Amino acid sequence: MSGHRSPGGVEEVFEVPARVLEGGVELAEEAGRTVLGNKPLKRAENYWKTLGPGLTTGAADDDPSGTITYSQAGARYGSQLIWLSVFTFPFMAVVQEMCARIGLVSGRGLAANIRRHYPLGILYTVTLLLFFANVLNIAADLGAMAAASHLLVPQARTELLIILFAGVSVSLQVFTTYARYARYLKYLTLVLLSYIIVAFAVDLDWGDILYHAVIPTITFSRDQVFIICAVLGTTISPYLFFWQTSQEVEEEILEGETSIASRQHSVTPEVLRKMRTDVWSGMFFSNLVMFFIFAACAGTLYAHGITTIESAEQAALALRPFGPFASLLFTLGIVGTGFLAVPVLAGSTAYACAESLGWKYGLYKKLKQAYAFYGVIIVAMALGIAANFAHLDPIRALIWAAVANGVIAPIVLYFVVRLSSSHHLMGQHANRPLVSLLGWVIVGLMAIAGVAALASFL
Repeated sequence: MSGHRSPGGVEEVFEVPARVLEGGVELAEEAGRTVLGNKPLKRAENYWKTLGPGLTTGAADDDPSGTITYSQAGARYGSQLIWLSVFTFPFMAVVQEMCARIGLVSGRGLAANIRRHYPLGILYTVTLLLFFANVLNIAADLGAMAAASHLLVPQARTELLIILFAGVSVSLQVFTTYARYARYLKYLTLVLLSYIIVAFAVDLDWGDILYHAVIPTITFSRDQVFIICAVLGTTISPYLFFWQTSQEVEEEILEGETSIASRQHSVTPEVLRKMRTDVWSGMFFSNLVMFFIFAACAGTLYAHGITTIESAEQAALALRPFGPFASLLFTLGIVGTGFLAVPVLAGSTAYACAESLGWKYGLYKKLKQAYAFYGVIIVAMALGIAANFAHLDPIRALIWAAVANGVIAPIVLYFVVRLSSSHHLMGQHANRPLVSLLGWVIVGLMAIAGVAALASFL
């Protein structure tokens, strides 16, 4: 029933057919379901659009070299050191957020900022060490990708696979637009989900894993100290600092901010909010994957007495008795993350070299506009190939890279904290006192890890 008043003030009552009411209710309910049903999808879509450099930087940290380190730790000590995946998350996120903020606010990359405010000698030394460490990492990653692919395609020659993978990586960086390349990296991060699926594909003692995730335990043996230092070095890595900062600049250029002045004036609270969402999400994803690699190797390899893992493909082979599905996913993870990490390693090297020496640089530029920048990428990749053809031991390469990173990380972190705390450079976006304090704690932690890595190596 429904009604209204007539002009004479007499209420007129009229019938509304039941089917019309029922139809209206059904339409309203359907509309409500549509709106409510689309809200989570819309939120997910908006969240995905927010993700960018932070997500790809975090995902690149779980490269084949990192996988070897985490697999070794899980196979040798079980879940005893899995707390590192929780412990390193806030440190990693704070550092990368500082780097991203430097890039956004200054409109320049990290090396370019160091060049403007500090002596060149230190910058050149750090850049040289970074080049050395990154080439070793590229070599180890290419070798691991080829060896893992050989498990899937036994008839393929390892040498040809190494050249193929390096060629694809270089081609994507040199001959595609930055917008397309950034989109490729972003979607490639999804391959890391394979490591998470592996952990759920095998039978694990989740009670023991979760206990050690929140209760740190250390035996302080020489071997364990080195493993901890290696985990810290491969998680809070210098190449990520340079890549994150420069990628924020590239994203601003992609949005049309082609001059340094326009980039400096384009920073708004909304831009910073999105950046923090991106960075913290990317670092969380990175450490989540680390957690599941630890868990998978601890609950399978360590539990069955397989405590020596010297390569990522060996970890994949060792997982075969626990089901071909787990082994296949682990192998695909190695290849996929290699395709993500190798370009990031080469790209961060190019950014550091070009910014240090004042060359034109940027993936948004064409080859003819930045020959030297792209030349560094090609040279770094070529040296990575050559190291594999010289039969460089991947574990020895990783040890040397870990030592180099141990020396570089605290030095670069010193500049990151100083620059991000500078009111002259950052203005109102400078670090808050608590953030600066945490930054100096991280510098001290990485300095200790570097000294410990050197001591255990000697």
